[in-house]
This record gives sequence, C-alpha cells and structure tokens, in this order.
Amino acid sequence: MAPAYKLTYFPVKALAEPIRLLMSYGKLEFEDFRFDRDDWPQIKPTMPFGQVPVLEFKGVEAHQSIAICRYLAKQVKLTGANDIEDLEIDAVVDTVMDLKASAAVKEERRKQLFEETLPFYMKRMESFTKKNKGHLAAGKLTWADLHFVGIMDYLNFMIERDLIADYSGLKAMQKTVLNLPGIKEWVAKRPVTEF
Repeated sequence: MAPAYKLTYFPVKALAEPIRLLMSYGKLEFEDFRFDRDDWPQIKPTMPFGQVPVLEFKGVEAHQSIAICRYLAKQVKLTGANDIEDLEIDAVVDTVMDLKASAAVKEERRKQLFEETLPFYMKRMESFTKKNKGHLAAGKLTWADLHFVGIMDYLNFMIERDLIADYSGLKAMQKTVLNLPGIKEWVAKRPVTEF
C-alpha cells in the first residue's frame, strides 16, 4: 500500500525539510519524492503554481510550504491551545521566513547582514526560548520549533556559517527537536544533502 502522503521537492532539505520533520514527528508515512534538477522543466508545469514543495494526499495537491506545515501541525497536534497561541506560533514562523529573505543578499550587503540584520533577529529569537521554556512559542513544543530546526541547514548554507552557534537557547531547542523519536529516526535515514 502506498504511503498516505507524497512530498515532491528538489533533492535538498531547504523548504521541504520542515514538512518532512512534521510528518516524521507524527509518524505519518510519506513518499519523499526528490527529482533530479534536470527533470524540473518537465515537472514544473505539472505543479499547481509551477513551484515546489507540493504535498499530495487524498486527491489534494497542496502547495506553499508554510500552508502545508500549518495543515500538518494540526494533524500531528503541534498547534496552539487557542487562537492567541496560534497567532504567536504563526508570528514566529513568519519571522523565520523574514530572516530567510533577509539572508538572501548580494555580496555588497553581507557586512550589514552579519553586523546588523542577523544579530537583530537572532537575539530576539533567543529571547523567545528564554520566555517559552526552551521553545519558540506558547511555552511548549509547537510546529514553530520544527519549522525553525527544519530550515536551519538551508539558512546556514545561505549565510555560510552556523546561525545559532552563539545562542545556547536555540541550540538546546534544536537538540530537543532532533531527539524527538520520529524525527531522530528520519534524520538517521534521510539522504545526505548540503542544505
């Protein structure tokens, strides 16, 4: 019997890894379909908006990585207990995506990235772990933690350094996430990629 979910993405972690972590956490069986980059011109027209990741299940073709993560978080019970907690989680995830966008700068703006932008974001993200009992939102494990940890290799690749090297709270949160049973199993068997 085929897995309930099929995730289509490039042969890297990047934007799809938070999705993979959520499914692994919830022990949801999924096909991790990674296509060769040379095949993208043929695959692109078959995707809902010509972009990946795409998650297929029960006749649905879901697109947009954050929307997919939010859906899966509900399925695996990693959302907030109320609308305010969900707002807090969404704000953290949106902030991580802002950070991702800020990291994609041209060479001439890298000095500002390292001296201003990254310290600005990272100090605040670190403070979230202090006020949320070692997590990023709602004082507990949520999909915001999994999303941040899942996209970390991609962010590190973009900035060419370990983004959380100087932030003990974020490092501890990452360790917590990577040691969750389903996620630990996934990380041990996933394909090795640079990002």
